[in-house]
Parts: sequence; structure tokens; C-alpha cells
Amino acid sequence: MATLIFNGATEQVTGSCFLLHTKAGRVLFDCGMFQGDGDESEERNEQPFPFEAKAIDAVVLTHAHLDHSGRLPLLARRGFTGPVYATRATHDLLEVMLKDAAFLEAKDAEWENRRRERAGKKPIEPTFTIADVEAILSQRRGLEYHQEQAVLPDLKVSLFNAGHILGAASVVADVGKPGNTRRLVVSGDLGNHWSPLMQDPEPIHEADVVLMESTYGDRDHKPLADTLDEFEQILQAAADNGGNVIIPSFAVERAQDLIYWLGRFWRDGKLNRHQVFLDSPMAIQASEIYEQHHDLFNNDDPEFLKVVAQGWQAWLPTLRYTRHTEQSMMLNNIESGAVIIAGSGMCTGGRVRHHLKHNLWKQKSHVVIVGYQARGTLGRRLVDGAERVRMYGQEIVVRAQIHTLGGFSAHAGQQQLMDWALRFRKADPQFYLVHGEPEALWALSGRLEQEGLKVAVATEDQRIEV
Repeated sequence: MATLIFNGATEQVTGSCFLLHTKAGRVLFDCGMFQGDGDESEERNEQPFPFEAKAIDAVVLTHAHLDHSGRLPLLARRGFTGPVYATRATHDLLEVMLKDAAFLEAKDAEWENRRRERAGKKPIEPTFTIADVEAILSQRRGLEYHQEQAVLPDLKVSLFNAGHILGAASVVADVGKPGNTRRLVVSGDLGNHWSPLMQDPEPIHEADVVLMESTYGDRDHKPLADTLDEFEQILQAAADNGGNVIIPSFAVERAQDLIYWLGRFWRDGKLNRHQVFLDSPMAIQASEIYEQHHDLFNNDDPEFLKVVAQGWQAWLPTLRYTRHTEQSMMLNNIESGAVIIAGSGMCTGGRVRHHLKHNLWKQKSHVVIVGYQARGTLGRRLVDGAERVRMYGQEIVVRAQIHTLGGFSAHAGQQQLMDWALRFRKADPQFYLVHGEPEALWALSGRLEQEGLKVAVATEDQRIEV
């Protein structure tokens, strides 16, 4: 009835992109950037799509993270003019994410062209521009959860809450005519049940084919209580020895989770000696969007729901936003007592690299890694125990204490993935595992097979029948 092609996120976490051919047309599920692995990812992001952009009729987006949405402006640049369907919260976050990505593209091209000019080489253009972002933003179509949308004459989709970040969705796609349909489910990124803000991923019971993420398919997260105890101890140690705490953070979800927990610490009298800075214009904008959609939060903390309606700084009075570059630079003059949450989450760019430059070599500093670190990123090298790193043309010794707090992950752990998969008992679906490094994919595959499920690990450019 239809053919699906895996054009990304196979045997790696990033680059989500799946192309569905039906009799009536072509639809993409996600159009994400490849991240990590340095130059290799950049090259892949600049390569032509393995399909004709003009021939795509629509995009259905699972959520706003760049590894799922970041190549949408390039798709528009190369001729795509169809609708982009997503939840209303994703609709709002997408503007923040893609405009920031265009800004970074322009900066990277500017830096590279200075180097090329000195070498007598031709200048390059950014992979995409703000004009491309504006074009794709004009093509957004916001949907409510569970709202059925006809995307093609023979394709209807509805979005279920995936938990992962604000607006994240799993896609249920029914292919064919009434009375003769097949159901494809695209999990998107599934959320951690311990999230203080997001609701748990919704179960889906029926499918013929399931594309399932496997980011943490080989392990469970540290228990949240243990993670919070460790976080509290880090803050106490920094207060005692006079050091700063640098937290590289993804702008969407992780930053807001951290503000929630720091606010809870403050309210419990455990954060009296720290000033908290959110040093990321994108995270600040995202936090304001979260405020607008607080009706999507879970109901675990009634006090928080009441207070956050007045804003994040009502919840955490010691929180300060540093919107401007000059304000960010002034933070480097603070020798102690600062908790600085800054982008990017894998330390691949953004303001956090400047804070690392000023703090990594200090023994009293603490760097807290709170999210997934892809291979090839600076964050991964720090987690793996690098003694020296190179930044801004300088070699910097790593004397700071590096902490990894896995319990803050916005992704489901292995057992949570298993629980979600085991809810599919009708139609005995075929699972294809995506969004994972090889060890995670094969570990989860083995667990699912033990439960009697039909499982395969997807490969690049693989074609399957739906």
C-alpha cells in the first residue's frame, strides 16, 4: 500500500527523516539535522536530500528539537512549499529554534569566509538563511493532540503526547482508503516518566508498523531521587569551596526542568548561597513559550502550577535572565556563587563554551552534564574524562570537577521504552528501531525479541512496505 524509506536517524541518534510514499503522494516525518561527529555531521547537513524537495507534499513533525526539525529551512530553500503539521506548542517553539539555527549558520559562514579570504579561496554561503526560515515558518499548520488531519487523500494522521518536550508527539498515520488501511506509528522521542513538567507518553495500542526511538535502549536512568541528592551535593560543594557551577543545557525542556528543580531547592531552603543565571536567549524565549502552554504540564506539583502562571522568576526568585552578549560576558567576572545554565547542551557552540573556557581550568569549578552527549562533541569528551580540550584555538587543561546526572534526561530509559512498546498487542506490529547508537539499538532489540515482538534495526536508505 505504501513504501517508507529511512533517510536518517539510523544507527545514530540524530538526523531524523523518514519518507513515506503512498499512491497519492509523498510525506516526510521529520527533517532533522545531523549532530555530533564534527565535520562529518556538517557535511551531511549540507548534502543534497536523497529525494526531490519539490516533490514532497507535506511534512509531519514530531517535535521542535533540531535533530528532528533543523533541515526544514533547507527543504524550503530547495523547493518544498507544502504544509508542515505539528502540535501548536511545537508550532511556537519552531520559530525560536530555527531562527537561532539561521543565526548560527550565518556566524559560521562569516567565520569560515574570513579564513577563506586569508587563504585566497572563494567564499561560501550559509546552508540556509533567515529568509528560508521565514518561508518554512509560513508553512506551519498547528494541530491539537488527537485531532485527525487528512494530509493526503490516502493518509490521515493524528498526534499523541510523547512527553519528551513541550508539544512533542508520536504520530499515528493511517494509510489507505476507509476499510482498507494500514497503520504506521512514528514514536518520535519518548519522554522520561520522571519529568517534573511533562506528562507521561501516551500509550498507543494498534499498529502494523512502528518506528521506535532507542536513544537509551541499552540502559535505564539513575533514579531521580539519587540524581537530586547528587545535584544538591554538587551545589553544596560549590558553595563551600567558592566555585561556580556551569551547566551546559539544551534550551528546550532541560533548561526548564533545571529551573523547576532549582526553584524547588530554593523553596526548601537549599539554594541560599547561589545566584542562578539563564544565559541563553533561546532558552529564555523557550521558557516564555512554556509559560504560555502551562496547561500542558503534568499535575504532580500543584504549588508549582499555581506560581509558574506568574512566571519562572516567581518560582525561582534568584533567577536572572542574561539576554544580551554584554551581560553574558560579565558573568565571567564572577569567581564564585554562580549557577550558570547556558547553551548548547552538547557544548558544540553557544555561550557555554565561553564559560567553559573561563572555568574548566579551575579546580573549584563544577561542570554538570545533564543530557545526552553525542559522539564527537566536546560534552562527550568531557564525560569520557578528557584531561585537555581545545577551544577557540587554545588548549585548556581540565581541572574542574565533571559530573554526569543521567536522571534529568528528557528521554525514556530502557524499561520505559519497553513498557511503551509492550502496549502494542493488537495487529502484532513490526518494530523498526531508530534514533540510537548501535549498542543501544541492539540491546533494545534483544529485550523486545525476548518479549516475543517482531523487531528489526533500521539501516540507512532501507525501504520497507507499510
